[in-house]
Amino acid sequence: MNNFVILPILIPLMTGIILIFVNKYTKTSRVISLISTVLTVIVSLSLVNQVYHNGIQTLNLGDWDAPFGIVLVADMLASLLVTTGSIVVLACTIYSFKNIGKEREAFFYYAAVQFLMVGVLGAFLTGDLFNLFVFFEVMLMASYVLIVHGGTKPQLRESIKYILVNVISSALFVIAVAYLYAVTGTVNMADLSTKISQLGQPGIVTVISILFLVVFGLKGAIFPLFFWLPGSYNAPPTPITALFGALLTKVGVYSIIRTFTIIFYHDTGFTHTLIGILAGFTILVGVIGAVAYWDVKQIIIYNILTAVGVILVGVATLTPTSLTGSIYYLIHDMIIKAALFLLVGAMIVITGTSNLKKMGGLINHHPYLGWMFFIATISLAGIPPFSGFIGKLLIVKGSLAAEHYALVAAILISSLLVLYSVMKIFINGFWGEAKLRKEEEKGTTKGLLFPITLLLSLSIALGFGAEWFYPYISQAAQDLTDPSIYVQAVLKE
Repeated sequence: MNNFVILPILIPLMTGIILIFVNKYTKTSRVISLISTVLTVIVSLSLVNQVYHNGIQTLNLGDWDAPFGIVLVADMLASLLVTTGSIVVLACTIYSFKNIGKEREAFFYYAAVQFLMVGVLGAFLTGDLFNLFVFFEVMLMASYVLIVHGGTKPQLRESIKYILVNVISSALFVIAVAYLYAVTGTVNMADLSTKISQLGQPGIVTVISILFLVVFGLKGAIFPLFFWLPGSYNAPPTPITALFGALLTKVGVYSIIRTFTIIFYHDTGFTHTLIGILAGFTILVGVIGAVAYWDVKQIIIYNILTAVGVILVGVATLTPTSLTGSIYYLIHDMIIKAALFLLVGAMIVITGTSNLKKMGGLINHHPYLGWMFFIATISLAGIPPFSGFIGKLLIVKGSLAAEHYALVAAILISSLLVLYSVMKIFINGFWGEAKLRKEEEKGTTKGLLFPITLLLSLSIALGFGAEWFYPYISQAAQDLTDPSIYVQAVLKE
């Protein structure tokens, strides 16, 4: 049954290869992508159920036992993120049918999305640092294709910065892995946890951990390494921006969570204090950008930074309650960010612009779209009983217990500013007198509302059905707060 672990990687990999050969047949590509992604979602849900009832699942590839061979590890955190990621890809794929354009579809678009999914889901499931690097590269190569997809001037301009930053971060990643291997003689995460625990995390390992924080911070866009994100994520078409905003930065955040709870958790007075400081500044920069802009995409893009900071506050605090909150908020944010990007994409389709000052009164002709945006807004801001509230509440509760009052204040103040930034879109974009008559609209939302409804329904369920989801997320946090559970599952000790 452990062969189940590889299926979320294998299915999109094989699909991507097939789609390369049928890319000129748009309808065929759509059908194959849809079937494959639905199948990945089903497999991922089955994996969550298996982990919940039977514990952490591992798969040693090539019959080489850990820590000597390549190992895939599906603990509850990885399984939940694999499921959430595959649902986000499903929604963005359906949205692309009506939004991405036939020219882009015929140029390996769906194949690139599948390979992106291979990299993202593989990063969640891998059990060693070198293969985390490998899956990062798969993800980044697919993102390079997607960020220039269509070849517009803004895309080409921003892609240079995006590729340069990621090439540098990948080089630093290899250097960090090499240094850690030189000190410990292993790259397996469970084995690293054991050996660093035995060493007591000497100063050299703490220095290496900061190098990893820089690498993952570049990919997760934490302060001050976020400079590349606003322009790069603004350039591609809406479905690609939604994929990037919901998944790519979250892989960087996941990597910080994984390494600083399983491997580098012995010198918390330095490493986790630093993470807390950077998280606070990331929240600050995010809300300033979100409040300042009148471009609907940029407002949501800067809210990515705020969410990254909030999640890392829970990691910095490193209590079971705060980690549970971080995981809850991470899952919530993947879903709600994808929904918000697709929502503002629909607004851009209708109006032909992303400038909020040129919009207005959209709710008159598009009430369903307007009220969906309102629900997404209050969920993002953490208004109870929606999913954003539950994650923030747990993070705040854990941070108060650890006496991190400044970070609690940053989260609470940022919630108000986040609410203001997205309500600004709702009030100016949907409310008031319509600036366009129905016949003057630039495009139609036909086919765009279903995937948004799917994501919002899941977000609402995550909030109102918290009692049902909480045991799964609590189990994920327990595995992080007690690394021995992970170690024993992987090394069979």
